[in-house]
Amino acid sequence: MTGKTHVLRGQTLQYTGDPFAQPWDSCAQIERRGAVVIENGLIAAVGPAEDLSVPPGATVTDYGDDLIMAGFIDAHVHYPQTAMIASWGKRLIDWLNTYTFPEEARFNDSTYARKIAARYFDLALGHGTTTSVSYATSHPESVDAYFEEAKRRGLRAFTGKTCMDRNAPDSLRDTPERAYTDSKRLLETWHGVDRLGYVITPRFSPTSTPEQLDALGALWAEHPDCLMQTHLSEQSEEIAWVKDLYPDATDYLDTYEAHGLVGARGLYGHAIHLTPREKDRLQEVGAGLVHCPTSNTFIGSGVFDMAGLKQMGQRIGLATDTGGGSSFSMLRTMAAAYELGQLNGGALHPSQLLWLATCGSAQVLHADHQIGNLSKGLEADLVVLNLSSTAAIAQRIAEAEGFWDSVFPTIMMGDDRAIRDVWIAGNRCDQQDFDPSSKTQ
Repeated sequence: MTGKTHVLRGQTLQYTGDPFAQPWDSCAQIERRGAVVIENGLIAAVGPAEDLSVPPGATVTDYGDDLIMAGFIDAHVHYPQTAMIASWGKRLIDWLNTYTFPEEARFNDSTYARKIAARYFDLALGHGTTTSVSYATSHPESVDAYFEEAKRRGLRAFTGKTCMDRNAPDSLRDTPERAYTDSKRLLETWHGVDRLGYVITPRFSPTSTPEQLDALGALWAEHPDCLMQTHLSEQSEEIAWVKDLYPDATDYLDTYEAHGLVGARGLYGHAIHLTPREKDRLQEVGAGLVHCPTSNTFIGSGVFDMAGLKQMGQRIGLATDTGGGSSFSMLRTMAAAYELGQLNGGALHPSQLLWLATCGSAQVLHADHQIGNLSKGLEADLVVLNLSSTAAIAQRIAEAEGFWDSVFPTIMMGDDRAIRDVWIAGNRCDQQDFDPSSKTQ
């Protein structure tokens, strides 16, 4: 990475540990008058502004009371569902058949795929999301479109061809052989290029035969440095369907494990209705669970057990799950996680919510040595939050007592108006780079 030297001043938030595993006030470091030095696309220093000298030739940006922190990481998204977000009134299986599959069938058109990829990244960046892990469709064109757009913007981004060979329309089905060969070719084309990572992607057990899961498990064994993503135990009807389709499986997780698709680099979206055995096995292998709270409420899936799973030592990230999720905003996603935590008897502290959306997601991606924190040596993907972005928020923080009391209203009531600036690999995004209202599509 190359680039100019910048010094950003404002309030800063840096984590030295997991606020679920230790007292939040011991691992969330706040500087009310802090600074971040960026050199060659990396964070060179973080600390009190008065202690950090300005390197010769550096550009200085003073954000005042705005909060400078790591950019948000959305660990589970379906970019092809961008245009159909907030579709009314269905449970998961009917929702897929009514809305999702017809929209995804359009992605055999590379022009359409590129249009939606550009729109998705505009919206994501506009909400402060600097890294996304997306499902594509079964069309290789959809993978190419996503990676091409992410590469053009200099983003760290992940995706993979979504593989399905049953219980889906003919226009979206492939075969075990095509799932393997397409995925391998795309992996060899894109994985490790610039800041891009390929993700082996069986949609979920109901839309893959055992033969297809075997093929993808074999591909993962050949490329163990790749991530693998799928869905797990999202809704009760889905779990019953899996039991009918895989009658010999011990449980839902076993439908993946029997085919080599359970491991530390596995990302398992939703994971709401887990059995004790599934929880133990996921924790044992160090797998990543991805909490998708707006989706879980919008589609009526259930309440994720954040407190219980974190107490076990599970690795957990946070995600919008657009378009099953009802917002592109990780702020709204944090608010929904808080609300579901309350329903489950545990109020998440704002330090925990912000950690999930940054460090937590980076950990499940095995990318915490690159992104997800305001730490020296990490890539300078940053978001700057205006903590008084609306009249409602501003009047609330006028009464705030302390830092967290002033941040929490933005988590609960903030939207894209709270995104003061976004920095990607040490380069400030122009407003038109992440504001869809500035473009005509």
